[in-house]
Amino acid sequence: MIKHIFFDLDHTIWDFDRNAQETLIELYEVYALKSLGLHSAQEFIDRYTENNHRLWAKYHLGEITKETLREERFRSTFLELGVKPEHVPHQFEDDYVKISPTKTNLFAGAEKVLTYLQKKYQLHIISNGFKETTLTKMELSGLNPYFTHVIISEDVGVNKPNRIIFEHALAKASAQKEESIMIGDSLEADIRGAQGFGLKAIFFNPLNIEKPADVEWQISSLEELLHHF
Repeated sequence: MIKHIFFDLDHTIWDFDRNAQETLIELYEVYALKSLGLHSAQEFIDRYTENNHRLWAKYHLGEITKETLREERFRSTFLELGVKPEHVPHQFEDDYVKISPTKTNLFAGAEKVLTYLQKKYQLHIISNGFKETTLTKMELSGLNPYFTHVIISEDVGVNKPNRIIFEHALAKASAQKEESIMIGDSLEADIRGAQGFGLKAIFFNPLNIEKPADVEWQISSLEELLHHF
């Protein structure tokens, strides 16, 4: 019987892409990126999103550091869109990191679902997000009251899918594998990481990508959880 539900945060509860888009539209104007030859804010956002997802996949697997991710995601985007290296705004990343975590867009139904689940289960976060931004997102989005524990990879010293972070999370929550389940959007970090550790897992798949054969359970909206728990 399930007693503990472990959620990923970014791209699962906190709508990373929507919050990033709002931030980048603001910074597009602040930095007058049109004057650098970037005539479309959306083109900039789309290219950044591709680079950010690619670099985060590497970060999950320990192939790059936090510093490399932060140095490369915008620099690569500017260069790929034709901005000369000497014209790349070096404070752009810092401003993005300050503003983006203050955005509060959650996936549809998040508060309703968390309110419902909290009455029946202990809820926890396991995040590969950076500590300072994760804590800001949790506080400003009003998420802290729903969760008993917030486990952040920077505190543990390893990222999902490393089994050590799942082991640490269960120990902190005084939970057993057979009474726990993981919910997240990353096939590699959340789903295969949890399953490799021996946890049940639910793939949050709002983009409705084709379900891999090794994924037993998926949802396309958080509100589907109301019918399963």
